[in-house]
Amino acid sequence: PGLLPGAHLIAIDAFQNVRGLGPRMQAFDLVRALDLLLARQVAIVNLSFAGADNRLLAELVQAALRRGVLLVASVGNGGPRAAPAYPAAYDGVVAVTALDRKMQVLGRAGRGSHVDFAAPGAGLWTAASVSGWRRSSGTSFATPFVTAALALAMARDPELRGPARVESLSKAARDLGDPGRDPVFGWGLVQAAGDCEPAR
Repeated sequence: PGLLPGAHLIAIDAFQNVRGLGPRMQAFDLVRALDLLLARQVAIVNLSFAGADNRLLAELVQAALRRGVLLVASVGNGGPRAAPAYPAAYDGVVAVTALDRKMQVLGRAGRGSHVDFAAPGAGLWTAASVSGWRRSSGTSFATPFVTAALALAMARDPELRGPARVESLSKAARDLGDPGRDPVFGWGLVQAAGDCEPAR
């Protein structure tokens, strides 16, 4: 309720708990999940996970982008020397990194020319199935901030489509690091403060 009160949200869990490894997802389950979302005609998909390149996933991502669906994904937590993670590194996907309270990128966040935006991603209050809530950190937790900002841009100007929406957000971002877009912060900290409030 905090970022987009009144929004219609569809959640699909394509993960399975693997003993000793934690939550894991197979490419087939991810493709099925995205296919379900496209069938429901969602406008924006939040992808708070990262993994290896996959040909089938790449084809589905491009099909979604051709239909005008915005895909927002976390850059992953492999660290600055890790290879680009997917789906964030696919062309056209909005890639999000995470910041701490000091406006520094998380040390384990991925880097690269594909990074588009930065958002809060350290010590965030998140729901938990057992304790009710917990503090969480990582690029997956930063990604919904950008998804929400893009959804707000769409709600305010429905004529603004796909890349134009992302460009509008990039112009409003708070530049961090090297001037302009850079491989650590992208365009900078996404700006939606004061916008994420219920309509009156």
